[in-house]
Amino acid sequence: MSIYSFARRLILGCFLGCLLPALAASTAYAQQVAHTAASSTPTSQPRDLVLWYEEPAAEWNEALPVGNGSIGAMVFGGPSEARFQFNEESLWVGEPHDYAHEGSVEHLERIRELLFAGKQREADALALSEFMSVPLKQAAYQAFGDVTLTFPGHEKASEYRRELDLDRAVTNTSYVVDGVRFERTVFASFPDGAIVMRLAASKAGQLNFAAALTSIHKESVTEVLDSHTLSMTGEPSPLKLKDTTFPGRVRFEACLRILPEGGTVERGEGQLLVAGADAVTLLLVPATSFRSYRDLGGDPSTEVQETLAGLKGRSYDELYERHVADYRRLFGRVTFELGEGEEDDRSTLSRLQAKTAGTDPHLAELVFQYGRYLLIASSRPGAQPATLQGIWNASIKPPWESKYTININTEMNYWLSELSNLSECGQPLFDAISELSIAGQGVAREHYGARGWVTHHNFDIWRGCAPINAANHGIWSTGGAWLCQHLWWHYQFTGDTEFLSKQAYPAMKGAAEFFVDYLVEDPRSEERHLISGPSNSPEIGGLVMGPTMDHAIIRYLFSSTAAAAKVLGVDEDFQAELVGMQERIAPYEIGRHGQLQEWLEDKDDPKVKHRHVSHLWGLHPGEDITAETPELFAAAKRSLEFRGDGGTGWSRGWKINFWARLLDGDHAHLMVQRFLRLCGPRGEPKGGGVYPNLFCAHPPFQIDGNFGATSGMIEMLLQSHVKYGEGPQDYALELLPALPSAWPEGRVRGLRARGGFEVDLAWEGGKLTEVQVRSILGRDLVVRYDGSEARRETRVGEQYDLLAALAE
Repeated sequence: MSIYSFARRLILGCFLGCLLPALAASTAYAQQVAHTAASSTPTSQPRDLVLWYEEPAAEWNEALPVGNGSIGAMVFGGPSEARFQFNEESLWVGEPHDYAHEGSVEHLERIRELLFAGKQREADALALSEFMSVPLKQAAYQAFGDVTLTFPGHEKASEYRRELDLDRAVTNTSYVVDGVRFERTVFASFPDGAIVMRLAASKAGQLNFAAALTSIHKESVTEVLDSHTLSMTGEPSPLKLKDTTFPGRVRFEACLRILPEGGTVERGEGQLLVAGADAVTLLLVPATSFRSYRDLGGDPSTEVQETLAGLKGRSYDELYERHVADYRRLFGRVTFELGEGEEDDRSTLSRLQAKTAGTDPHLAELVFQYGRYLLIASSRPGAQPATLQGIWNASIKPPWESKYTININTEMNYWLSELSNLSECGQPLFDAISELSIAGQGVAREHYGARGWVTHHNFDIWRGCAPINAANHGIWSTGGAWLCQHLWWHYQFTGDTEFLSKQAYPAMKGAAEFFVDYLVEDPRSEERHLISGPSNSPEIGGLVMGPTMDHAIIRYLFSSTAAAAKVLGVDEDFQAELVGMQERIAPYEIGRHGQLQEWLEDKDDPKVKHRHVSHLWGLHPGEDITAETPELFAAAKRSLEFRGDGGTGWSRGWKINFWARLLDGDHAHLMVQRFLRLCGPRGEPKGGGVYPNLFCAHPPFQIDGNFGATSGMIEMLLQSHVKYGEGPQDYALELLPALPSAWPEGRVRGLRARGGFEVDLAWEGGKLTEVQVRSILGRDLVVRYDGSEARRETRVGEQYDLLAALAE
């Protein structure tokens, strides 16, 4: 069908639409309106949780994200040109590869000798030439493609609104052209494995558009597969990073199927042309040949066709209902509201641009739940973990390759999973840790002559574990040890001993075995303390021996691994060895400025405002430094004051957690305000914060700060990291430990705590008015609030009202 025929059909369709106004109440449009209206009916959420805008996205950081854990899309919402930029989690450059540098261990002792002698530059040069990954860079996550719908005559639209409803995980775009209201609904379905797009108009026969499926990769080919289906196949373009070119080995395919109600669909040149339709459902299904980090033998075409076959016969209503039910099963577990205030009728962008953005309590609610939404959208069981950008990326050369940076960022992505009742969303990370525990064995052997496994500050989909980029920040061996914290958390929150036995403990034991072999005595200390090295304090100060962060992480790894072995009744000798070595690790030191030292040497500079605050790991996410260790507590606070309240978006997110752990609710709230600073062309040109779509601005976009902000707000309301006993789950629940004065009233339901508890809280005038705790595991319960403590024996499944007990 030529474009001229398409134009004639368009004119005829418009003419018939004018003659047949009685069809305005078409079934298709009625169904669409019903779904839109459903967002205002009562749900598990106390009020509307909607990001909305009065104009289309002008750039990627204004588009709205949808995702089902494996596939995602950014919805731009243009009236005349609707762009849906989409991704699939396994589309990366590169191929299965062992990044270990054979023979590196021969240079390990010399590097240590140079560092002990104070010859940092020489040690750095030797490490760079002989100790780094081969190649020096890791692979990059890739953009997949774009669906573009072109609507002739829609250039002048009125009554425009674009929104993302967090309660339903659905985007909606609506506008009016020549008296006809057009609606577009988009969601990414986990149960059905597709991105679903629904188009409807308030008058019959008014949907006329051209649909195209394209890719940024030069090796891609798009063809019209049949009268209703576009197909795009190819491989990612080779990518040169530093001195290495990563090949495009992963084969991909995507299909876009168009299902009209009324009207016609005809073939165009590389596109499909829809004319005179009442409503249209579009199904987008992408897939790749990736099977695992070791195997590229999959058939994307077979996978796509099997998914489409599974969708056959399902109506749009059924797809929608299955999606919403599946999503709300997760999202609806937690509600959060700050007071009873009136709904704000300003757009999300207007609220961000207002001087009062940081003090807008409903905006804080939105950001809180947005973090939970993004985790559900980018990390579901069976998927890859959320990358630096979650699952969303429009580039073939994204910032930091959009991979996994594990000296803070990947871990921050998952701080909220247990706390915010999304435990199963952590499974992709657990699965990746299992793979790293295999891939990292070669690096442990070749680089350190050690048992077990090790991962440095980055890994990619090929599970590269060796140090990359440069020695002064790439040689940092505690990445895998930090990841193991999430395995232990999962047990502490859920009590899942099968998980502990089969998945967590094997990885934790291997990581601990590595550090048993890796730690060395410090020849400069009279006590012959055990220290780490070569290493660094991310990402400041260069290559050193014994940074504080390393020791905090290793102590935690040793103690949690020994505790896990005790729970399982295994490896008694290894338990004793870990406990003994843990006691010998160099302790925290307080420096001449009253600060917690970042290194063994007292050389911290109070004027440095670095984005990393790595030496406070024992404050958060660790549990060494609490109000029960007052000297270290004060020193940590001093260090945080030196670092300041600025930094990148993720750094501000981490600082919310720090100040909450320091029990300073007003300062934690100040960091929430700083996080809500609008960045980009519509806001501040430099510095961290958020973009118009609430994505975290490093800048550029990184998703970690969104997750860190949600975690930090939970830490302001509920903490469970202070022990009351010797057992691995003996943690007290601290209620409203850092409630800011800006939140005098509020309610939160469904938060989770260590020991297997689910907590509902309400407060007025800054004081608790409701405390309900449900016992998941039947363990003893200790609750603390404002100097009072209540203790209860509990039974599985029972709920306890503790307000009166805390008032005694």
